[in-house]
Amino acid sequence: MISNLASVHPNAKIDETAQIGPFVFIEDDVEIGAGTVVDANATICAHTRIGKNCHVFPSAVIGAIPQDLKFQGELTYTIIGDNNVLRECCTIHRGTASKGKTVIGDNNLIMAYCHVAHDVVIGNNNIMSNLTQLAGEVVLEDCAVIGGGTLVHQFSHIGSYVMIQGGTKVLKDVPPYILAGRDPICYCGLNSVGLHRRGFTNEQIEHIHSIYRIIFQSGLNVSQALARISEAIPQSEERDRIVSFIQSSPRGILKGM
Repeated sequence: MISNLASVHPNAKIDETAQIGPFVFIEDDVEIGAGTVVDANATICAHTRIGKNCHVFPSAVIGAIPQDLKFQGELTYTIIGDNNVLRECCTIHRGTASKGKTVIGDNNLIMAYCHVAHDVVIGNNNIMSNLTQLAGEVVLEDCAVIGGGTLVHQFSHIGSYVMIQGGTKVLKDVPPYILAGRDPICYCGLNSVGLHRRGFTNEQIEHIHSIYRIIFQSGLNVSQALARISEAIPQSEERDRIVSFIQSSPRGILKGM
């Protein structure tokens, strides 16, 4: 299942059911799981772990050293879970001493020419459209859709079930369940279509909407809005997720419309 035209380091651990195409270059200390396909001309750099049933498309570069001048060659990793699709020419860099690893979860689609910088953490079931660029130490939670050409500033945090308009510059944290876009980035309503597709009920969506009305449409500052939410909105997983996200945001969240 390994092409005779591939260059594979003898210390690489490749499952016998994986497929490695021609002109693939695989360095030392790489592990590739069952059923994973690596297409022609892709490069898998040292200290990379790729799980089961992933598909790495041509000319992708996975696990290259970070573009960070503080990096001194320390041992760090790139860890990629199962069932991920990494399209043509995407680049994913390994961690630095800051976090030690770049981590991508399961079931993500990372489209062509996307970039995932050092120490980024990506959860599960996300879609990053073409040319999305994540700077260092960004956190992207679960079930988000990031439009093409989006630029995400370093250390930014993007919550679950978010949809971000293509071409957006993400300079503030984006809390869960919302649509975000425009320039400068702002709250553009709930990601209602995405929430319905993920099985949220109308009651849950209205509950989330009532929280964001207080945050963005009440005229209160963030601290006042959080206090109002704790008083006026019944406890729920959605309420706790939103409040916890905002309270733990050192950068601050995006503004309302």
